[in-house]
Amino acid sequence: MIPAFDLVILIFVMICAIVAITVRDLLSAVMILGAYSFFMCLMWAEMGAVDVAFTEASVSAGIGTVLSIAAVYRTTRRSKD
Repeated sequence: MIPAFDLVILIFVMICAIVAITVRDLLSAVMILGAYSFFMCLMWAEMGAVDVAFTEASVSAGIGTVLSIAAVYRTTRRSKD
């Protein structure tokens, strides 16, 4: 494990988490959470848990992001916030 690389990934994960909570646009939040899942996949792979990293990449970063984007596009806005 490379400590500097782990620290960089951890910083990106925390930035994605904070930005996803604070952003007001749902589509942006879904895309940021997809990036969060990708960085978590890198973190799992760096720790040596390749099976967990593969599951995170395929389910959460892949299918979960696509389904969430489809759900956002199928909803309508009630107000002009």
